Amino acid sequence: MLTVVAGLAAASIALTGCLFTFIPDGGEGTSQPTSSASPDAEGVAPELLPYYTQTVDWSPCTGSDECAKVEAPLDWNDPGGRAISLSIIRHAATGSSQGSLLVNPGGPGASGVELIRDSLDYAVGDELSKHYDVIGFDPRGVGGSTAVKCFDAKQMDAFLFDIPSAPRGTAAWRTEVLDSAKSFAQACEKNSDGILPYITTEFAARDMDLLRAVLGDKKLNYLGYSYGTFLGATYANLYPEKVGKFVLDGALDPSTSSIDVSVTQAVGFESALRAYMASCLKTRGCPFAGSVDDAMADLGALLAKVDRSPLRNNDGRMLGADAMVTSIVAALYSQDSWQYLTQSLAGIAKGDPGIAFQLADFYFNRVDGKYQDNSQEAFTAYNCMDYPDDTTDAQIAAAQKTLKEKAPTIAPYWSVDIDGCESWPAEATGVREQIHAAGAGPILVIGTTNDPATPYAWAQSLAKQLDSGILITRVGEGHTGFNKGNSCVDDAVNDYFVDGTVPDGDIRCEG
Repeated sequence: MLTVVAGLAAASIALTGCLFTFIPDGGEGTSQPTSSASPDAEGVAPELLPYYTQTVDWSPCTGSDECAKVEAPLDWNDPGGRAISLSIIRHAATGSSQGSLLVNPGGPGASGVELIRDSLDYAVGDELSKHYDVIGFDPRGVGGSTAVKCFDAKQMDAFLFDIPSAPRGTAAWRTEVLDSAKSFAQACEKNSDGILPYITTEFAARDMDLLRAVLGDKKLNYLGYSYGTFLGATYANLYPEKVGKFVLDGALDPSTSSIDVSVTQAVGFESALRAYMASCLKTRGCPFAGSVDDAMADLGALLAKVDRSPLRNNDGRMLGADAMVTSIVAALYSQDSWQYLTQSLAGIAKGDPGIAFQLADFYFNRVDGKYQDNSQEAFTAYNCMDYPDDTTDAQIAAAQKTLKEKAPTIAPYWSVDIDGCESWPAEATGVREQIHAAGAGPILVIGTTNDPATPYAWAQSLAKQLDSGILITRVGEGHTGFNKGNSCVDDAVNDYFVDGTVPDGDIRCEG
């Protein structure tokens, strides 16, 4: 659920994360630190042995969970240089353990430690937590690991919510937006202690192999959501012989360019918005009437009105069209949130942006004026390093045409011609290409037919690219497919992880 969406124009890529987290209370543990199993350093280069043979000292952190820090090389191409710290959490199997299961919630920039600490049942469910030691980790640059640091809360509020003074689309507006992105990039460079060039998905995947080894596992078992599918696919491509049981849910197509990611997501959110609107029109309290087309046109008019005349919240923030789009996007991740979108849009129509800001704050993990993590900073850092700046004018023109035709409601606020990484202090090193992971064992790829954040076509593409990919289709709405109440999907995943049962072929699971 991360990110500066493209409508905010401060980031060039609208790729979002995957999981809404629910934060239960947890008591503090009282047991003494424990050590991990013997590290697996087989076949490791001599210069990496100090990392691969380190002992993990676990200490109690929340409830029965244990936490630890693991050292990794900042630069995997120069392992003799500076080290960084990776934060991890372990929820021990409640039954007989089959080993470790690493889980990544997406982003890029989401905290795996927070996911397991606060939302274990939502992330993996009872079956997997019974049979595996579930491991959450903060990738490099994220959360409790050596982290990207940019703005304080006041500066982040201005970055995310301040409205340019110039009219949208003008040269002056464009200058304001790019200046804002430049200020953000400069703050990241100043405050991140030289780590920005090394915040890449490739290096994060290499960190995962290090975690596999120090946890004592011969192979890596992995459940990755949303961006976590790209991280997992990258690992499988680098270490195919180390792939254990892999499930990639809410897939990102690794061969897709930044502009194609942005356009495809916009079309996905427009489609999800139409599905929401069809439902809204059948419920009491819906602020729209008529056909879906009528309602979408009225929503477009409401967005334009807010763009012209922003609404003041009780905390002084102004709701412009960009923040309104963020609130809409936040609610489209799950059908369970549609009711809040109805309340939000009804409020906006009456001049009250309160619920819209609640949705936007939830999206950005902002509580009582404070940001609970560095997900926005890490999100930008990864994307600016992973996506090369090779977009042509012809691609921009084609993208704008597609947006107007297939996402007309969102298109005015989805700025594909703004490069938020233009001022980033490190040059991108990522390559957008297909991933085959030749030699890896079976990899399950899950796609949901009307997933707005990671559209279904990406899951189809990734499953086809992978030499051992198997596609599980969930017919329905919302982002990701596992543990969403579809027994067909859940049984396939649980049977695979627990019993090693591999589907005979692709599976289609009706809602």
